[in-house]
Amino acid sequence: MFDDHPIHASVRPTGRSASQPGSLAADADEDARLAAAFERHVKDRNFPCVGAKSALARGTLKTLICHDLTSSWDDLPIHRELLRWSKDYDSDPAGLRSLAIVFRRSRTMSEQVFEQHMWARIQSLSDKDSWLGQSADSAVSGDPDDPHFALSFGGRAYFVVGLHPAASRPARRFERPVMVFNLHDQFENLRKEQRYERMRDTIMDRDRKLAGDVNPMLGRHGEKSAAAQYSGRLVDDDWSCPFSNPREQAE
Repeated sequence: MFDDHPIHASVRPTGRSASQPGSLAADADEDARLAAAFERHVKDRNFPCVGAKSALARGTLKTLICHDLTSSWDDLPIHRELLRWSKDYDSDPAGLRSLAIVFRRSRTMSEQVFEQHMWARIQSLSDKDSWLGQSADSAVSGDPDDPHFALSFGGRAYFVVGLHPAASRPARRFERPVMVFNLHDQFENLRKEQRYERMRDTIMDRDRKLAGDVNPMLGRHGEKSAAAQYSGRLVDDDWSCPFSNPREQAE
């Protein structure tokens, strides 16, 4: 998916000197604008993901503004936020929640290039989690070909939804690159409560009405690896996930 108000946080880039007059104020203004724009995007009546809408309404959609999808500069603060997100979920697992990383810098990139940089960020964040001794979530697999694949941060499993300006699916388009981190466990809870299929069908129907057809990349949670769905790009059966499980490499 994507306390009565969404929480917005900002990671300021150092690409510009802090001594430049007005640069910090300009950054803060742009960050606030991007956070508000993303909130409007989710609120839009045509946006199909009812789970993200629910998280926004409950105040559990957090937007973190960072610098550049193509740079590792903000990977440490993003990873720290993921650790906090996992810890907070352990304390209060009720409801749906999402952590959206909106990248301030916009550059023209194809779906393939977006996918490449998105997975580079995922690899970097996963490497840091392993290097810092964080455990993997034992309920999932770190193998991107496994039907139960998920990423692990702070001992909790996640999957990622990517959005960017050049996305072919309307639901995946936003004015800046975005990576939305969703907790895997919340979908298992929906399954146990027999709510998952209903929510999935609602999202697919809304997406079909928005795009004019059914998203061929959507599969049922747990039936096949969701890695191919992360970027939103249409890929064929020959697609290979550009991710290596850092914990397997460390063994």
